[in-house]
Amino acid sequence: MSSLLERGIRVLELLAGHPEGLALSAIATAGSMPLSATHRLLSELVRVGYVRQLRGQGDYVLTIKLVSLGLSFLSASGMVDVAQPSLDALAETSRELVRLAIVDGDELVFVAKAQGATRGLRYDPDMGLSVNLSCSAAGHAWMSTLSDDAALALVAKQGLGDPSQHGPRAPTSISAVLGLVRAARRRGYAMISDMFAPAMASMAAPVVYRGTTLGVVTIAGPMVRLSEARMVELSDALLQTAEAVAGLSLSSALLRKRVGAG
Repeated sequence: MSSLLERGIRVLELLAGHPEGLALSAIATAGSMPLSATHRLLSELVRVGYVRQLRGQGDYVLTIKLVSLGLSFLSASGMVDVAQPSLDALAETSRELVRLAIVDGDELVFVAKAQGATRGLRYDPDMGLSVNLSCSAAGHAWMSTLSDDAALALVAKQGLGDPSQHGPRAPTSISAVLGLVRAARRRGYAMISDMFAPAMASMAAPVVYRGTTLGVVTIAGPMVRLSEARMVELSDALLQTAEAVAGLSLSSALLRKRVGAG
């Protein structure tokens, strides 16, 4: 990968984490680039439509073009289309937020959702979120399909989630994460409370086809509704949905290639 391309990707990733925008100097500092080179790079990204400059303060922000590119890719792959009916059915059963995350290299990324809550608090984070593996049910479910060494390598690469940025029960050691992963492996699905976000609970089951983990299906909601007992009640429905999505995924061109079926 060329140095210029690396810098461009780094700037896009940086701006993705700052929807309010960043000043030229802040971008240059974060990217360890000279101001002049940063300005040239941003000007080019503005020209091709991936970045725009806010009037007034002059900060730079991402445009929706990058989001549209990702959504176009997912639409063309057929992944979301084939999974959505199963997600909708689980959302109706659970009356909570149901999401599908796919494995993308060393990350899990949410790509589809169905909202089952009809009243009260609705937990509904944005799509495209890259999941913190150490303190999420989704992460634990995925890592439960891997060896302990492979799971710990993923956590070591990404880092532990900070309890101050997630939930107060977010694990603060590798051994604690490993204990949660092993518990998920034993039961076939992961459960967490007050860990990914304060006062929120979630559960997740892996979507596995022919030994390859394609992603995970999750149910998430407030702890007052989604108690541990309630999650146990929903476990069969969750596991059945994950199995159904795995079977349906063969109609997705992207997933056919991933499992070597096409």
